[in-house]
Amino acid sequence: MDQYALIFRHEDGHKVASPEQIQVWMKQTMDWIGGIAAKNKFVSGTGLPFDGAKIVGHGGVVTDGPFGEIKETIGGLIVVKADSVDEAVEFAKGCPVLQGDGNTVEVRRIARNDGTH
Repeated sequence: MDQYALIFRHEDGHKVASPEQIQVWMKQTMDWIGGIAAKNKFVSGTGLPFDGAKIVGHGGVVTDGPFGEIKETIGGLIVVKADSVDEAVEFAKGCPVLQGDGNTVEVRRIARNDGTH
């Protein structure tokens, strides 16, 4: 069984939601993760807040970021166990972030530490 990262991409990561909208979204997200955990397939996860973020570029140049003019930002990720990429995709299809127009969930297999692919 492999592990997969489900990466939440937001079309406009700087758009501010109301506290009520955030509360509804967080409950939906926790319920979705709970469903994955009930199948013993949830490994870990985290949100990625924008405040205090930095971007390190070539030559060690550091800038604040991500910026509002960036079309798409990463809002967080979870790691799941799955027998195939198709199973991981099925988990991703239930992600509440997909309610947002233009939002996506990227599914990536995580490389194994033992050197195998």
